[in-house]
Amino acid sequence: MAHWFHRNPLKATAPVSFNFYGVAGSPAANKICNDLRTTRVRLLEMFTDSTCTPEIMKNASDAYFSLLQGFLMSLDGTTQENKMRFIQNFKWTDTLQGNIPSAQQDAVFELVSMAFNVAIWYTKFASKLAGKENITEPEAKDVHKSLKVAAGIFKTLKEVHIPRLITPAEKGRDLEPRVMDAYIIQCQAEAQEVTIARAIELKHNASLIAALAYETANFYQKADHTLNTLEPECSSKWRKYLQLKQYFYMAYAFCYHGQTLLASDKCGEAIRSLQEAEKCYSRAEALCKEYRQTKGPGSTAKPSEQLFFLKLGALIKTTLEKCQRENGFIYFHKVPAEPPQLELKASYGLAEPVPFELPPLSEQCTPEVYATFDLTKGAKNDKAKPKDEEVKPVKEPDLKPQKDTGCVIS
Repeated sequence: MAHWFHRNPLKATAPVSFNFYGVAGSPAANKICNDLRTTRVRLLEMFTDSTCTPEIMKNASDAYFSLLQGFLMSLDGTTQENKMRFIQNFKWTDTLQGNIPSAQQDAVFELVSMAFNVAIWYTKFASKLAGKENITEPEAKDVHKSLKVAAGIFKTLKEVHIPRLITPAEKGRDLEPRVMDAYIIQCQAEAQEVTIARAIELKHNASLIAALAYETANFYQKADHTLNTLEPECSSKWRKYLQLKQYFYMAYAFCYHGQTLLASDKCGEAIRSLQEAEKCYSRAEALCKEYRQTKGPGSTAKPSEQLFFLKLGALIKTTLEKCQRENGFIYFHKVPAEPPQLELKASYGLAEPVPFELPPLSEQCTPEVYATFDLTKGAKNDKAKPKDEEVKPVKEPDLKPQKDTGCVIS
């Protein structure tokens, strides 16, 4: 299902040479610097390689992070900061701030920025895979897992690594708590969308589908509220996407809750639930138009053009008509003025982030090699170059839409 998910752009970064000729006092130290440079370049290339898979991405990111930890972990047997942590300047843009970079001379900043991009890549991989025609069950599982992996990376960065930064993230930047929380919650919500589609396809109990849809709508609402204090010019488009998804899944919740009520012979309440589903669906349609017209970062999703979206509108209509017919012939129940209060809790199918762990420290980074880095020598490195090295935007491959079969698994 192409164009179902909104995606913000990848972060861009300035090249880093890791040329510490004066400081790196041994061939082994120089090799670490060279390998840092090449593994970083390789990882950055993978972000825009359309043939990259999660396995390739993990191998590329592990190769870089295992070496980078040699500048982060204490290797001299003390509790002091690694002496190499603050030697190199790193420059990164943010997903919501256009091509305006921020820079820190801190290897932790590089770790969290690069890992953030890895998480963004997983969301884009999931979106691309979900856009395939006739998606298979294993592919649907890959979409589901990729979104949970992304959520886990964002969550670990927020809780473990970002607090280590000496300079806190500025407001509206990727690494500040509101933005991190929005990404975590969105990934969980989108993973649950896969579960809902699967439950519908397998004709699971209507009460389970209603509960999952309700929980998912609440996730989207929570993500939207997380962003409500950000500057509108950088967050409005993203927020419109979160809002349209919230109302879409509230429509699902009221539709399937209506089916549950009808099965319990509560036809009047079922009609009122379906009427509320109609209202939520109409609001989702209106928000789709507002979303398309709102300017801001990221790719524009087109959910209202998808069969998965259109099928819900038809389902609400036919289910409501059925309830009204049944009520006119059999039940003669009064339709309540207020919609039913949805107090639904899903017992199954809730998406939990996959815990993110850094790879083990590279075998190259031994205490003996670490001792040969001598900061008193002064590095003939990037410090000698102008600090305003250009950060070029990332050229991302186009997500070409394929014929939409309406396959609900995606």
